[in-house]
Amino acid sequence: MGFVVGVVIGFVVGLAIIVLFVRNENTRSKLRNDLATTVAAFARMTVEDSRKILPADFYPSWVVFSQRQKLTWLNQHLTKIWPYVDEAASDLIKTSVEPVLEQYRPIILSSLKFSRFTLGTVAPQFTGVSIIEDEADSVTMELEMQWDANSSIILDIKTYLGVSLPVQVKDIGFTGVFRLIFKPLVNEFPCFGAVCFSLRKKKKLDFTLKVIGGDISTIPGLSDAIESTIRDAIEDNIMWPVRKIIPILPGDYSDLELKPVGILEVKLVQARDLTNKDIIGKSDPYAVLYVRPLPDKTKKSKTINNELNPIWNEHYEFVIEDATTQHLVVRIYDDEGVQASELIGCAQVLLKDLEPGKVKDVWLNLVKDLEIQRDTKYRGQVHLELLYCPFGMENGFTNPFSSNFSMTSLEKVIKSGANGIEATENEKAVTQKKKEVIIRGVLSVTVISAEDLPIVDLMGKADPYVVLTMKKSEAKHKTRVVNDSLNPVWNQTFDFVVEDGLHDMLILEVWDHDTFGKDYMGRCILTLTRVILEGEYKDTLQVEGAKSGKLNLHLKWMPQPIFRDSGSEF
Repeated sequence: MGFVVGVVIGFVVGLAIIVLFVRNENTRSKLRNDLATTVAAFARMTVEDSRKILPADFYPSWVVFSQRQKLTWLNQHLTKIWPYVDEAASDLIKTSVEPVLEQYRPIILSSLKFSRFTLGTVAPQFTGVSIIEDEADSVTMELEMQWDANSSIILDIKTYLGVSLPVQVKDIGFTGVFRLIFKPLVNEFPCFGAVCFSLRKKKKLDFTLKVIGGDISTIPGLSDAIESTIRDAIEDNIMWPVRKIIPILPGDYSDLELKPVGILEVKLVQARDLTNKDIIGKSDPYAVLYVRPLPDKTKKSKTINNELNPIWNEHYEFVIEDATTQHLVVRIYDDEGVQASELIGCAQVLLKDLEPGKVKDVWLNLVKDLEIQRDTKYRGQVHLELLYCPFGMENGFTNPFSSNFSMTSLEKVIKSGANGIEATENEKAVTQKKKEVIIRGVLSVTVISAEDLPIVDLMGKADPYVVLTMKKSEAKHKTRVVNDSLNPVWNQTFDFVVEDGLHDMLILEVWDHDTFGKDYMGRCILTLTRVILEGEYKDTLQVEGAKSGKLNLHLKWMPQPIFRDSGSEF
């Protein structure tokens, strides 16, 4: 009996072990299949799939997504043919670059030419290539290039004093992205009519200047002047959107040439909380603005002395050649007098982020370097109003960019048809008389209330009132004092006669009234652009310079436009 029981138990246990083994193997097999499917799915993943699964913020800084393909094969062939490229291209580059250098020649020099120019024996290396999806009748290719050259470049420099100096340009290091555009695509070999090439992005350009047999520092300012000339020549001659056109097939390729496509209107309003660069006193800030960093295309504001919250309210206009890639750069400096100005911070706005025909009001954080994205130090903010108007845009005004007008684009948006028509003596030609719009009117400001003002008095309250000032005319109004309140209600309306609305500002200062004086609490600054465009609006503004506080306003504009000849005084 015991033997039979043992056999049965052994049979059951053995069967259970077999069942468990089979189930375990099936589970492991399923896991292996799932893992293989997952691995295969990861193998098929694209860069875009990776970005969808995990946002870029979760990746470490050393992880870089690139759509550029390697060009090892091209570098190998370029190294082989480089001696022939050097011989063929050196004279061509020398001939084409010399006129540009002469154009930007410093005033202290009478002559600036090449006495020797060779590209050297070290070929550039292409580190990647990408194809840009563009128009249907073109192919755009971008090549990333790195070049640590051993070029032999000697400049023959002559001063007005008759001194001749041979200056060697050495230790050239360059990293950038070249853009090639094959356009138009045709059904005739080689299948495109022309090639445009340009330096799309200049990541790094370093070089050293040395006087052969001497010291370049013996002539003060010469090194900086020559370096600036070389950089300006590169910027104006080959930097995008400038492009060089090489016709491949006969035809008219004038549509590929660089042409203005619009106007960018910029109002530099103010800056706040700027970093103090002076040991004694405060910084003396001024702003430099540009779309293309060339001397004749760069705008500079006035200097505001001893101020970390400067108000400029200055208006500038920039010609735009490519709204999809160009950007506005603002650099704030501390004026050091005879010494070199010190950079406080910089910011940029991409033109592709602007809606054509719409005014955009922005506060931009200042950074140390636009190329370094990890700068987290707070350096202050700059306040801009921006308006981009493409040529030919239909926005309720006729021919707004006619050369016969001396108005800014913003003035044209606000008031069209401001041109007077007058006939010439022969009555055959009709010219448009230049006139400027003076945006004149009455600004009605209702100071409704304030909220959450900071405590100023020892008793835990404040006695606030608001002083309203027009910056240009210096006309002032003042609200009544509301005692013992951090949330005062005024509901008082004030009217200002404004003679030049586009270039005036409204400043509202909040004060605490005391028996023996007054305490400054903060301020709000408004341009009149929005109220002129909208006619009327309500808004809540943060009180600047205070720990807390908001000001509730209602603004209304009653226009009374007048016109004047552009040559007359105002």
